[in-house]
Amino acid sequence: PEMRSTGEVMGIERDYGVAFAKTQMGFNQTLPLSGKVFVSVKNKDKRVIGFIAKKLVDCGFELVATEGTAKVLRTNGLQVQKLFKINEGRPNILDLIINKEIALVINTPGGKETRTDERKIRSTAVGHNIPCVTTISGAHAVINGIEALSRKGISVTSIQEYHRMNNPLSYEGAQG
Repeated sequence: PEMRSTGEVMGIERDYGVAFAKTQMGFNQTLPLSGKVFVSVKNKDKRVIGFIAKKLVDCGFELVATEGTAKVLRTNGLQVQKLFKINEGRPNILDLIINKEIALVINTPGGKETRTDERKIRSTAVGHNIPCVTTISGAHAVINGIEALSRKGISVTSIQEYHRMNNPLSYEGAQG
């Protein structure tokens, strides 16, 4: 269901990852199952990004990152293509987004000194219909969704059917 006045969507599923993927579809944002992922995170998030990036690689994705994040990913034993920051030169992430080479952006805001680049990255990604994640918890949810879609795919069940599955006695009495 979709609450049009507030923009809320709901994904019902027993598996959290599939439920999350359904919510993304509710506002026309499909999670990718392959391709390149741009990863650029603030310093505080660098201690946990290796785990998320490893899961992406395990799902078949390639990683691209700016220098600081690329160094952390390599320290975690991951292969990563290093990109210039936007103000450092080319190729940079905007080039790859515009050329449709990026499937997903993980970019956690780092503060005043990086705000302009981050805003350009996120707005360009959104403008090209590329999913853009701005928090580590959001990145975990996206990974759960991608893993679930790869494993199970999506099925559609009506709300009435979910209610029937969870409350079978209330329907047996109502049938007669």
